[in-house]
Amino acid sequence: MYIRSGELVIILGVKKYLKRSRLGSLRFQIGFLIILAGIIPVLIIEGVLLSTYEKRAVNVRTAEIQSQCTILCNQLGDSSDLKGKNSEFIKTELDQLTNIYNGRVMLIDDNFQIMEDTYGMDDGKTIVSGDVIQCLKGQGTSHYDSGNRYIEVTSPIADSQTNEVKGVMLVSVSTDTIVDTLHELRSSVRTVGGVILIIWVLIALVFSKLMVRPFIRITRSLENATAGYDESMLHENAYTETRQMTEAFNKMLGRLRVLDDSRTEFVSNVSHELKTPLTSMKVLSDSLLTQEDVPVELYKEFMGDLSEEIERENKIINDLLSLVKMDKTADTMNISSVNINTLVERILKQLRPIAAKNNIEVVFESFRPVTAEVDEVKLSLAITNLVENAIKYNQENGWVHVALNADHKLFYIEVADSGIGIAPEETDHIFERFYRVDKSHSREIGGTGLGLAIARSAIVMHRGAIKVYSQPGKGTTFTVKIPLTYVS
Repeated sequence: MYIRSGELVIILGVKKYLKRSRLGSLRFQIGFLIILAGIIPVLIIEGVLLSTYEKRAVNVRTAEIQSQCTILCNQLGDSSDLKGKNSEFIKTELDQLTNIYNGRVMLIDDNFQIMEDTYGMDDGKTIVSGDVIQCLKGQGTSHYDSGNRYIEVTSPIADSQTNEVKGVMLVSVSTDTIVDTLHELRSSVRTVGGVILIIWVLIALVFSKLMVRPFIRITRSLENATAGYDESMLHENAYTETRQMTEAFNKMLGRLRVLDDSRTEFVSNVSHELKTPLTSMKVLSDSLLTQEDVPVELYKEFMGDLSEEIERENKIINDLLSLVKMDKTADTMNISSVNINTLVERILKQLRPIAAKNNIEVVFESFRPVTAEVDEVKLSLAITNLVENAIKYNQENGWVHVALNADHKLFYIEVADSGIGIAPEETDHIFERFYRVDKSHSREIGGTGLGLAIARSAIVMHRGAIKVYSQPGKGTTFTVKIPLTYVS
């Protein structure tokens, strides 16, 4: 059993979706996302860790310097001036502070003159800055310059008796040791992060491979399906998506099998239906040819039988031609404003003689006048098929009820009968082409399984819908709804 060209296009389309280029593959994208999910946290942790360390180290160093400055400023505040009798002692303390913190200390009086510079470069010079001005007002400052790698601290020197600020101690300390430690820490963090990322990449590769395995199995099944149907169904329940995909595929495969089986059966049935009348006609004609002096009564009887067989053949061919024509003119709708009441009455008038043969009563009930934009030929074909089926598959002395109604948007046609009904498992397939519910009965009455398919196609072309409600032995009801205004 092989797949037809239409089904092959569907399967190849699904397979093409699942099996794209390597960069667009699901495995690559999953792996990339997992790796990215590993890299981003490592980079964030590195940045936060280094930033936290730097901030903490600078704060500790600044606090230490401010503490030392406070002690020295208190000692200087006890002296009479910044170069008093304790100047040598203070200078020693300043030099010691400079050596410990690898920095520079300057003493500035209230006239902004540098009285002492541990570097010996700017003694006697004047310095005016915002930090010095603020400190002379009694408020010390601190500032960290990460670009130039130094901490600058100012501390006011106040008279111990009057608390009057008479100078400023300005300390500039290098942060090279902090930066060096920061570089070492960054190197260690990156080494550890690199190892973690390598492990993470390996995990990503393994995990992505495991995650796409169900899709690989589905792809292989699709590849197998391109050569022919596989008897086994897909059962891939690893994820919700794969389960939904396999269910959809199994449903599609099942419908393709049913369609293929129905086509095969249809070809067999049509061959039988076409062959049987031809055989009968040949037998009848041969009988007439081989007999001499055939009585007129027998001749008429044989010709009547020939006419019936020709009619059977003609009906099968007409159904096939109607379906082909419907397919070819699917995009061509001859829309016009049609009185639906009149249309239905005309169809029922044509079919009542057929119903009368089996004493079937045909009743038409119209609730209001209905005018709609439809293709009269196609809609007539649909209604005719529905009513004709209701008559053919009915009980003797039964009834067919046709109702017409409308609202502001749609009109509704209901065809109900007291016929043999349809089993629940059959209702999902009755609109499929070549499908016949009661095959033996259909053959007896000349059915080909195309009538409902033709009706549904015509209704769908009008942007309408058709539903069926049926119980075996209790009849069938078809409900059709079609827009009053056709929208192309």
